[in-house]
Amino acid sequence: MSKAKYRGLTWDHPRGFNALDAAAKATPELGLSWGKHSLEGFETHPIADLCEQYDLVVLDHPHIGEAVAGDCLRPLEDIFTPEEIAGWERDCIGPSLKSYQFAGKHWALPLDAATQVMASKNGDNIPQTWDEVLAFDGAVALSLAGPHATLSFQSICAALGERPAMKDPDLFISEAVGLTALDIMQRLTDTSPLSVREKNPIGILQHMVDHEDVALCPLIYGYVNYANDLTFANAPCSAGGIGSTLGGTGIGISKRCEITPALLDHLRWLISPQTQIGFIPVHDGQPSLRTAWQDAVVNARWGDFYRNTYQSLEAAYVRPRHHGAIAFQTAASEAIRDTLYTRLSHDQLLTQLQTLYAGTRVPGSER
Repeated sequence: MSKAKYRGLTWDHPRGFNALDAAAKATPELGLSWGKHSLEGFETHPIADLCEQYDLVVLDHPHIGEAVAGDCLRPLEDIFTPEEIAGWERDCIGPSLKSYQFAGKHWALPLDAATQVMASKNGDNIPQTWDEVLAFDGAVALSLAGPHATLSFQSICAALGERPAMKDPDLFISEAVGLTALDIMQRLTDTSPLSVREKNPIGILQHMVDHEDVALCPLIYGYVNYANDLTFANAPCSAGGIGSTLGGTGIGISKRCEITPALLDHLRWLISPQTQIGFIPVHDGQPSLRTAWQDAVVNARWGDFYRNTYQSLEAAYVRPRHHGAIAFQTAASEAIRDTLYTRLSHDQLLTQLQTLYAGTRVPGSER
């Protein structure tokens, strides 16, 4: 029996917890146990506080700048070989591993891959472009609660041909693209059912399963757990191609963690092809390896969820990750909601978004 006893923290949804818990229980000699807290907790709780209490912390990539500033995670480069890291970057779908790269190093091991996709109630006449979404004959809901107002805005901008803060990291978005994206969002918000206005993606998807008043959600984080009840497709495209903002989670290793060969073997096993294809999906997880997303058996079990949304992952936009990105995301989402719900000036909102963005980062620093 290993002397080391490890505490891990993940999020309280079957997709985030069940596979990790089952894997830990299958290797009791490691002494690893997983706790969980809410999805919103990950979006608001300081990562440094969590790393003081846990050895392994499941986190999403916008927290990386904060974690680096807090000096609370071990970089993968200090633990794994360059060949292993290069292999994971090659094999993980889209920018799943790259999203955890910051300040020249990688700070989490991508276990779970997700991005915004399209969810349909009945699977008929699913639109492919934003013009088709606007012309869709049925109730369309936007995901705007919590940080998702900003995430949806970013995705629409990416589809229009400009990925926020990419060409010029000091500029959040240009006026022309920003105004066009807000016009799309305003038109959809004006007719979006009030029943899902305050719901997070899980709440919206469950609402779509249980009720008939939402036929389509064009941008919502994909959850394979709902693939047997809803139809999922790639996020809408426009002149810039598919626009979708990367989600997913990775396992960060805290500075308090005692590194042992047994722990590293366990982490390697979690991201190995056999685990990602055979173990993670059957324990309610959503794998990060490209081979799992392409696997015929996995797709047959989950209604082609992976095959139908694959291109959105490959093309996903990586949002800002600088220290302060979470604060910006929160404040920007509130500003976007206020503007859309009360039909305030879109020009003033763009100015406000740039001010908020500039106020959370050091000019010339990484995104």
